[in-house]
Amino acid sequence: MNKADIKKVVLAYSGGLDTSIIIPWLKENYNNCEVVAVSGNVGQADELEGLEEKALKTGASKLYVLDLTDDYVDNYIIPTMKAGAIYEEYLLGTSHARPCIAKGLVEIALKEQADAICHGCTGKGNDQVRFELAIRHFAPDMPIIAPWREWELKSRDEEIDYAEAHNVPLKINRETNYSKDKNLWHLSHEGLDLEDTGNEPQYEKPGFLEMGVSPLQAPDQPTYVELDFEQGVPVALNGARMSAKNIILALNELGGANGIGLLDIVENRLVGMKCRGVYETPGGAILYKAHAVLESITLDKYALHEKQKLAITFGELVYNGQWFTPLREALSAFTDKLQEHVTGKVRLKLYKGNMINAGVWSPWSLYSEEIATFGESDYDQKDSQGFINLFGLPIRVQAMVDKKNGN
Repeated sequence: MNKADIKKVVLAYSGGLDTSIIIPWLKENYNNCEVVAVSGNVGQADELEGLEEKALKTGASKLYVLDLTDDYVDNYIIPTMKAGAIYEEYLLGTSHARPCIAKGLVEIALKEQADAICHGCTGKGNDQVRFELAIRHFAPDMPIIAPWREWELKSRDEEIDYAEAHNVPLKINRETNYSKDKNLWHLSHEGLDLEDTGNEPQYEKPGFLEMGVSPLQAPDQPTYVELDFEQGVPVALNGARMSAKNIILALNELGGANGIGLLDIVENRLVGMKCRGVYETPGGAILYKAHAVLESITLDKYALHEKQKLAITFGELVYNGQWFTPLREALSAFTDKLQEHVTGKVRLKLYKGNMINAGVWSPWSLYSEEIATFGESDYDQKDSQGFINLFGLPIRVQAMVDKKNGN
């Protein structure tokens, strides 16, 4: 990439520390190029306030704010949830937001006839891979600028120094400078005291949690929620039909108030290092739990077990930025087939960080009380003898051979 050819750059802009200082840095290092800022709204709420004024004041020529919330929920979150995909307990909140945002980023870059796309991801993280693989899917020849792989800044403290020297307004300070990612699905926390795995997260400290409370601060009375699903998709909450997006938003409130969905893990990043993260995913945790409960009565044993195996692969694909791949699409097709009868209602009891099963119903339930009962039924228990004889035949033959050969 010849810097002299870069006249206009589209920047993935969040208004956070990294992307805020990237605007003046691009102008300093890329021939005073025009910078078009693009923010993908995936439900980060108050983080979008004042974004246009900040972008323009920092040197951007304009700001696009793309409403991606419905696309994000319907085409990324729900397919991942239906697959039961997680990554080392992590519900993939940052992971599946990145390809959604990157797709919108490319659309604006092509519309603006930009010479390059820029992102603020660090060279240590996963997001650089997620953004760039998605960009290459939609614009394979588009140059990509990643300042963290070019500039001399080595820490977030140095970034703050740069911001202050260039009069870039910041909403953070050095003492509360967690690295965060927020959308309608989750909020992540990294850095500062969390870099020492011996430190307990400050769940009870005012301001640390943003989507809910610590289980210690949750109510002493449980909250019941009922979720209706049709072919694996949530369609109603407590009897009221609504979109999947609105269900997630409502569950965030209910789950957050009851201390649901907190996760503290050391995960294996794609780039090879281990990293600690604290995640808040209140609505998502409830949705995954309810969906799994419904599948327990609507999927047969072999379908469920195979789906659980493939969920690991699905989660790795999402985590590793490989959303736009034939394998991920094929796994989604497999999942959709299995979801044809995942229809019914689930009731959960939320209590101080716990989600307790409180009932499940489905017209497609494979559970038969008449067969499974300890009482009288039409099941002939003598049938089990022939089954065991056949099922155990290989073991019996092996034992006979071992005895014959003196083992």
